[in-house]
Amino acid sequence: MSARAEGGSAWRKSTRSSGNGNCVEFCDLDGGVVIRDTKDRNGPVLRFTDAGWRAFLAAVKETTF
Repeated sequence: MSARAEGGSAWRKSTRSSGNGNCVEFCDLDGGVVIRDTKDRNGPVLRFTDAGWRAFLAAVKETTF
């Protein structure tokens, strides 16, 4: 993906990313979000609907993973 996800805004690095190389970037889309590994910008992305993203974040905060 380019500097902008198809139909979305510019990629941004997570504010939780540290300098240890374990970073993700995200891009808002109409009705959702995509995330990717900063080290592999041309690699796969995860796509979430707005509801799916909220559910994923809630699960992470609850330490479900």
